[in-house]
Amino acid sequence: MNVNTQFKKGVLELCVLVLIHRRDRYGYELAQAVSQHIEIAEGALYPLLRRLVSDGYCTTYLRESTEGPPRKYYRLTETGVHYMRVLQSEWNEFVDSVSSLLKEGEANE
Repeated sequence: MNVNTQFKKGVLELCVLVLIHRRDRYGYELAQAVSQHIEIAEGALYPLLRRLVSDGYCTTYLRESTEGPPRKYYRLTETGVHYMRVLQSEWNEFVDSVSSLLKEGEANE
């Protein structure tokens, strides 16, 4: 597994939480939205969604679709919103720290 794949796996949870927070979404719609920013395999998303539900960060409900069977939509719980904000804060600190380190390295070249 290459490093780029590890980066994606690490940030996928945060991306999914942010997208669901913006509005309730169904699985395929989430995969499409994430894929606009980072390339992921659609199959990587569903185990994550199941875990977010089992951990209490999301709930699900069915909504009728004009294009086939009802779709399972995901909605953040209050716990999920709090968890998303914690992850956002941690992510921002991480990115700032790595960016700082990289800039220091460039200055020493």
